[in-house]
Amino acid sequence: MTETADVIVIGGGVQGASLAFHLARRGTKVIVLERSAIAAGATGRSAGGVRMHYDLLLEARLAWTSFPYFTNWSEIVGEGDPGFVRTGFLQLVPPRHEAALRANVALQRAAGINTEVVDRETAAQILSGAVLDDIEVAAHEPLSGYADPTGTAAGFLAAARKLGTRVLVGTRVGAVDVEGAHVVGVATDRGRFAAPIVVNAAGAWAREIAAGVGLDVPIKPWRHDTAYFGLPAGRGSNLPVVIDHSREIYFRLEGHELLLVGLEIGSTVGGEPDDPMPGLGPTTVEEMVDRVCARLPWMSEGTFRTGHDGQDGITPDQRPIVGPAGPDGFFLDCGHSGTGF
Repeated sequence: MTETADVIVIGGGVQGASLAFHLARRGTKVIVLERSAIAAGATGRSAGGVRMHYDLLLEARLAWTSFPYFTNWSEIVGEGDPGFVRTGFLQLVPPRHEAALRANVALQRAAGINTEVVDRETAAQILSGAVLDDIEVAAHEPLSGYADPTGTAAGFLAAARKLGTRVLVGTRVGAVDVEGAHVVGVATDRGRFAAPIVVNAAGAWAREIAAGVGLDVPIKPWRHDTAYFGLPAGRGSNLPVVIDHSREIYFRLEGHELLLVGLEIGSTVGGEPDDPMPGLGPTTVEEMVDRVCARLPWMSEGTFRTGHDGQDGITPDQRPIVGPAGPDGFFLDCGHSGTGF
């Protein structure tokens, strides 16, 4: 017998998980279908930054609206733990971007966001031991930090389950079923599921899901590299989350002994989402070391521990695609381009 629901969500990352929770809280019967495991795609490889500094005010306001979930998770969601760690956040930019940074911060402050522009000397106090001779100002968010993306997705889904949501992992969607101009469900390798609404939150696989209903969404797989370095003894206990546009890297603490580092360059766009992951090569690791040590010279005493690559779906303007498209009842929640968490 075909299982039925009000809404089928394709994808068990943080987008699909959050959507399932919020729909279930409104009394909607939801089925989540995940091809692999919860948070197995972009979510599980996310750096987990929790910050409000974005180039568009809409994105900053969305982030600010979501921020209480991390600080009041037990009251709002009630299951699991997002693992939020408040470290503060620092955005570093070269002098040519100072005017844009000041304008962004002014808009964000007008929206009620706790952020400020700080000078080089103040930034140096926040980012201890850093060389900052290539910047004049930075954006600082004292309340921000990082969280555990996998734990966040798992918590949303645990709460959704308590409200009646069905979560099926290891279930691949082969096609979205359409009758006339209306969605009626999906076909999977575990049979058919019926619903008048289907949401495509499939990350890097979103384009092929959308193609099944005749939509050509401009999303390509985007692969990026992350490494973990051991911190030198006595270093890093008060390190903020840093996005460093001057050095084209980002970094943050991972627990008490590791520094997570990501490159903003050299990412691969294109190919198929099921292509094998090549892993981190020595050239990539050396590039990370050079850039992070140029900013934090004391990291020259650190050690490389491990690394991985991950992928998300990226759009031409790196903005997500959210809303109805194609046949009646089909919705997109994809193309988050690495900032969906």
